[in-house]
Amino acid sequence: MKKLIILPFLFLLSLVAGNAQNLKALVGGTLIDGFGGRPIRNSVILIEGERIKAVGQVGSLAIPQGAEIISTEGMSVLPGLWDMHVHLMLNGHSDYTHWDSTYIDVFESVIMPSSAHQLLMAGVTSARDLGAPLEASINVRNRINRGEIPGPTIYVSGPFIQKAPYPGTEAFRWGVNGAADARAKVKKLIDAGVDVIKLIDQDQMTLEEAKAVVDEAHKYGKMVVGHSHRPDEIRIGLQIGVDNFEHTGLSSAPEYPEDIMQMMKERAAKMNLGPLFWTPTVEGLFNYEYVRDNPEKLDDTSWHLGLPDSIIRDIRASLRYPGRMSYFQLTPVRKPTLTRKFAQLRESGVVMLVGTDSGIPMKFHSQSTWNELDVWVNQFGMDPLLTIKAATYWPAVAMKVDKDYGTISEGKYADIIAVRGDVLRYINLLQDVDLVMKHGKRVK
Repeated sequence: MKKLIILPFLFLLSLVAGNAQNLKALVGGTLIDGFGGRPIRNSVILIEGERIKAVGQVGSLAIPQGAEIISTEGMSVLPGLWDMHVHLMLNGHSDYTHWDSTYIDVFESVIMPSSAHQLLMAGVTSARDLGAPLEASINVRNRINRGEIPGPTIYVSGPFIQKAPYPGTEAFRWGVNGAADARAKVKKLIDAGVDVIKLIDQDQMTLEEAKAVVDEAHKYGKMVVGHSHRPDEIRIGLQIGVDNFEHTGLSSAPEYPEDIMQMMKERAAKMNLGPLFWTPTVEGLFNYEYVRDNPEKLDDTSWHLGLPDSIIRDIRASLRYPGRMSYFQLTPVRKPTLTRKFAQLRESGVVMLVGTDSGIPMKFHSQSTWNELDVWVNQFGMDPLLTIKAATYWPAVAMKVDKDYGTISEGKYADIIAVRGDVLRYINLLQDVDLVMKHGKRVK
């Protein structure tokens, strides 16, 4: 009889111990939960397995006995960052033609995993990869999801859809010839498993071709991300229903034309369609002259992570003369227009998302994202809480995964970062993230 009583009791104890071992508690930090409201001081975040179990404060939320306690005293705690415009197949090299022809065979095995790991170590727990060979994109994303390689949760577009690919880029740029071909190309990407469709040069397509791309994507519930470099790319994109525009665009023109502003305001007013999203990607342009004049920044070895010495040497050699790069020669003329265009986007009612174009020349995945937030706050006067919201809450909404990601709240995946100090006063503290947790597992 005693055995019958003791054995169930021991079994119950083992269950309680097992649950406690599966519990973590982040205790003491200032919580910025991603919703944009007032921070929570002396916060407690209980994590059970991969997800957040409860959020509260010291003294009001009990910490279960046996839980692993991780002190966040003196730290800002916030959701893992999103970067909504990265290029995993690139890593800062100045010569695209050389890079593509030399390394395309190792994009999947070396370059893209390296980029993903660098993003994760920088506190980016979710990212949108906009342009890479299809099979490599899908495979790298899936390997990360299976836990085989480290990286953020990745959302991929695979190849760009455009009127005609540039010579030598056919592996990651697909041209279209007629509306039927446009629909077929989009369907092929969707059948392969992409998360979004990326459309560029829509002003060079017929209206029927461009509309077919968007309509086919929407038919299968996929958002369309469109370039906004030229005025007609924006006009046509708005006309055909592009969901999210990328870049500030318009080269050195001082501002968006009035007719485009009116179209943006009218689209933003249509609540039944949801927000119109815009990813300005300003830091690469804004910071170019500083990096050119202070190239010591390029010596930061964080971007070496996961790359063999031969590729590191090649990248370094390509950046020997930062001031000579053709890619950036117009940038000093474009930079003064960014403040006005950024302000116009805010005035128009679009919802802005943090994204960087990370991977372009001199821009590394280990550095780009915090630089974007820094420019928004310290150069363009954006509220730090709203800037963080644009890098956490809104990206998750845009990608329709806000039930699982984007904020520190009950039931969501525990994608959490922490940095020592007050990130709302000093946003550039994000350049050195102390703690990174993805799906409840501490990875840094």
